[in-house]
Amino acid sequence: MKSTKSVLVSSVLGAVMLLSAPVASQGFFDRGKDFLNKLGGSGSSGTSVEALTSGEVASGLREALKVGADRVVATLGRADGFNKATDVHIPLPGSLKTVQSMLGKFGMSALVDDVELKLNRAAEAAVPKASALFGHAISQMTIDDAKKILNGPKNSATLYFQNKMSIPLARDMKPIVDSQLSQVGAIAAYEKMIGQYKSIPFVPDAKADLTNHVLDKAIAGVFLYLGREEAAIRDNPAKRTTELLKKVFAK
Repeated sequence: MKSTKSVLVSSVLGAVMLLSAPVASQGFFDRGKDFLNKLGGSGSSGTSVEALTSGEVASGLREALKVGADRVVATLGRADGFNKATDVHIPLPGSLKTVQSMLGKFGMSALVDDVELKLNRAAEAAVPKASALFGHAISQMTIDDAKKILNGPKNSATLYFQNKMSIPLARDMKPIVDSQLSQVGAIAAYEKMIGQYKSIPFVPDAKADLTNHVLDKAIAGVFLYLGREEAAIRDNPAKRTTELLKKVFAK
């Protein structure tokens, strides 16, 4: 009868072979899901072979998701991360469409463009705050959470982060957005734009909540990009992920 240590070594080596083999049709999520399902391990902190190996698979998932989350923050939290991205570029609030149209007719579109640019700059400055929150959410992930993500629909990880992070992300980013709107000159540009608009006879009143507008758009952009990162992790057997799993299981 094999010793517990021998069984453990065999199991881990088997995991390395299973998860590091070049399988063209399977991504990391699929291989991790298959392995966890075969183990049938629980979220307990026991020292059985099943629990230990399941935990290591979950650790691999945490690290893979951290790489994806860090990439999202790095992409959006830089100059033109929002401004030059057609899918997450932040436009003027809908309540200012009349202002935009009217100023355009009088050759003052530059005022509108300046406000819009600065709204995007405020979002770019606020997004790095999400990095610590992603790290916290990932560190709190249990083996059961990992199983649900691996076995769930294509956006399970994104939904997990939205559930864990939406409220604290809005709370932590709001004062930064508010501050950045002033620092990047968005408030001054907005007031200048509205001043010019009001100088035009017979125009209706117009105003907007710039802070909440930028905050909502910035958070939506973060989760949109995170969903794309998750899809890439699920669908592509990325070389870096394979190396990570080799390292995790080579014990």
